[in-house]
Amino acid sequence: MPDSMLHARPAGSRRSSFVRSMAAVIVVLPTTLVGCRLSVEPEQDVSLEPYVAQMLEASAAAWNRGDLEAFLSDYQDAPSTTFVGSRGILSGIEEIRGNYASSFGPGAERDSLRFESIRVRSLPPMIGIVTARWVLYEEGVTRESGPFTLVMRRTGTGWKIIHDHSSSDPAPAGN
Repeated sequence: MPDSMLHARPAGSRRSSFVRSMAAVIVVLPTTLVGCRLSVEPEQDVSLEPYVAQMLEASAAAWNRGDLEAFLSDYQDAPSTTFVGSRGILSGIEEIRGNYASSFGPGAERDSLRFESIRVRSLPPMIGIVTARWVLYEEGVTRESGPFTLVMRRTGTGWKIIHDHSSSDPAPAGN
């Protein structure tokens, strides 16, 4: 619009046009938002629970027989796979393998492993979160234990661990 026409309008005309536009937004926006509904899928995915229970049972069996490769097969073989533990943040399957290698070397002594208090949450359709406890024991006596969280991702080859954050319980007083 040419400057001459802008100056030809009464001074309040531009302001009242702006006010009418804002009033329309104020009236229409809440009405639009009320019509929007957030759809939330339930967290519980019962189909993932049996898989996780079977996976952890196989993982403990691999640990107990000293099969490092079978133990690691639940982790996604990707540089972005992470493990957080007492040695800090490890990235990629090779660093994770290095973390466990000394426990699996020839003549290495390892306590038996089991998992307890397993809880599974699914974040459909591709992610699952597992919280549980690991327990190392010998002759029925717990030697070490701690909580862990796994973030799992559905891949073309099944569910794989993409992040493992494992902690150790504090040592009992006097040890």
